Amino acid sequence: MGRSRRKGRVIDGILLLDKPAGITSNGALQRVKHLFGAAKAGHTGSLDPIATGVLPICFGEATKFSQFLLDADKGYIATIQLGVRTTTGDSEGDIVHERSVPELSDEAIESCLDSFRGEIDQIPSMYSAIKLNGQPLYKLARQGIEVERQPRRVTIMTLTLLERTHDQWVLNITCTKGTYVRSLAEDIGELIGCGAHVVGLRRRQAGPFAIEETCTLEKLEDLKAENGERALDETLLPVSAAVADYPVIEMTELTASYFVQGQPVQIAGVKEEGLVSVYSEAMENKIFVGVGEILDDGKIAPRRLIAT
Repeated sequence: MGRSRRKGRVIDGILLLDKPAGITSNGALQRVKHLFGAAKAGHTGSLDPIATGVLPICFGEATKFSQFLLDADKGYIATIQLGVRTTTGDSEGDIVHERSVPELSDEAIESCLDSFRGEIDQIPSMYSAIKLNGQPLYKLARQGIEVERQPRRVTIMTLTLLERTHDQWVLNITCTKGTYVRSLAEDIGELIGCGAHVVGLRRRQAGPFAIEETCTLEKLEDLKAENGERALDETLLPVSAAVADYPVIEMTELTASYFVQGQPVQIAGVKEEGLVSVYSEAMENKIFVGVGEILDDGKIAPRRLIAT
């Protein structure tokens, strides 16, 4: 028997979803995939159920480039509750202990936050999605099993206080991939000496994408109800948007033909280094062909290619 065909529409592009609170990232993905009737889709980095905000969802060819969004910097607005520590580091967990919150001056708060700016080592929560022998840590945690976790080096580029009361802080955070805001909140609480956990988290930025560009599930549902399934395609960004913040390299159609066959190619005058977004100059249009990496000899080698 032949292989069965994938069910659903073949769609290529990126949807910027404003994930609502109360559902997992996978739950949001499945709802979006169903709305679009898409054959293939995936999200680019989990948000906890309590979290809202930017969740890029890749369709079709865009799934090839999801890793670049996973690797991108992220931005958050986090509300942390001081004086209470929970099992999960957020408001979904059980309370482990409660302590009084000390009176802190503006200078003391700034000194505390400054301790976490720049490169830091962070021990991931047992309730993270990091896998041990193929099993997510959170599944072990729910069985009452705790294992040793190795510290991870992350970078906090921005950590500023937006608002505060005696026992709550609202923080603006910009950080590298792999940063756990729950762990950051817990570490801040321990430094103060009272414990802390996250009670609100909104992702405002994911790589080149900002919260202002997102669509809600409700908007998508209304658009489909009014105009049909295919009207949803108008909400999609092109596949190239996944690497919109990469330097752009343009190739002639002939050079691009070698590049898409997997061959490193020489481009005169290339000054960038690292990963680049590659376009082919076809007729009067520029066609996105994939992501390349500039090698030490100046050639550009293909790293991820779009199907042509």
